[in-house]
Amino acid sequence: MRRSTDRILVSHAGTTPRPADQTDLARAVKDVVQKQVEVGIDIVNDGELSKSNFTNYVRDRLGGITPAEPGAELPPRNINARDLREFPEFFATGGGHFGRIRPGPRPSTIVFPQPMVVTGPITYVGEETVKADVANMKAAMQGVDAEGFLPAVAPGTIEHWLYNQHYTSDEDFLFALADAMHHEYRAITDAGVNLQIDDPDLPDGWQMFPAMSVDEYRKYAALRVEAINRALRGIPEEQVRLHVCWGSGLGPHKNDIDLRDIIDIILNVKASVYSIEAANPRHQHEWRVWQDVKLPDGKSLMPGVIGHATDIVEHPRLVADRLLQYAELVGKENVIAGTDCGVGSRVWNGEIAWAKFAAMAEGARLASQELWSK
Repeated sequence: MRRSTDRILVSHAGTTPRPADQTDLARAVKDVVQKQVEVGIDIVNDGELSKSNFTNYVRDRLGGITPAEPGAELPPRNINARDLREFPEFFATGGGHFGRIRPGPRPSTIVFPQPMVVTGPITYVGEETVKADVANMKAAMQGVDAEGFLPAVAPGTIEHWLYNQHYTSDEDFLFALADAMHHEYRAITDAGVNLQIDDPDLPDGWQMFPAMSVDEYRKYAALRVEAINRALRGIPEEQVRLHVCWGSGLGPHKNDIDLRDIIDIILNVKASVYSIEAANPRHQHEWRVWQDVKLPDGKSLMPGVIGHATDIVEHPRLVADRLLQYAELVGKENVIAGTDCGVGSRVWNGEIAWAKFAAMAEGARLASQELWSK
């Protein structure tokens, strides 16, 4: 995996704007890769174009699951549960969406994907799906001066959105997911493509369990990291990057867990790049964590320097200043410019997202000029 040896490289957390026409997915992936390169991104992906939502993702890749029966009583899964206790009116009146409320007719209720229930042994059935993802990505990279990666979801995040009715313990369920997803991770890396593990629920699962203490949650999170590393067995660390965040819902986030409380657990993941949300006003101050925490030797930090929480396009000078701050703390060669979660799908539209990406690239150029001229 490339490092910032002579300038700060630019990447992002995964999603890009979706083209209006995806009937030819291979063509759409090629176009979105080219667009990333045009705006100045050095480490690109397929825009996650084949992953329309979580339900479809797991349906395409995992066996042993079925849609929940209509009206089935399932335990609540709310990644805003701690905030909900403090801001009930906000959520009751429609706050907390995963995207901007656009003009025009609005549904009277929010429709979520159909819940999925685990009714048998978890197996991996996504061979053809991941094969197509890899083929589309490799074809799109032909003749492109960039490095590519493909995202895949972590066992712990998958666990949060499936309802286990088969396994006798959470650990057995979690490790079954890890063993299944190992096949996807290997399919990506064996093809010579870098792998990004997406684990937003590693930090934001804290919101789901309001009764947990920090110590209890640290044990909970450590087990989920153990599952990631189990799923990564045999895969070279230099082909792996990890993305964590506090979810891209546009809510208060006042009760998010602090990065300082779990950073050591995050760094236990066997990856070479750590992509961590850092641009929004709830978590921007957490650059201070790196005053005390040492980034492991040979690893890169990819802090979010543009975000999904506003449609305002960040000024390149602000992006540069954020990167300079991190470079001073962990070393310029160890910094990659990145994004908070969901920029490509959470801001108002594609033109805003691409403008943010371009501002990030320009900010990285400004920071590189200052860092490598010293």
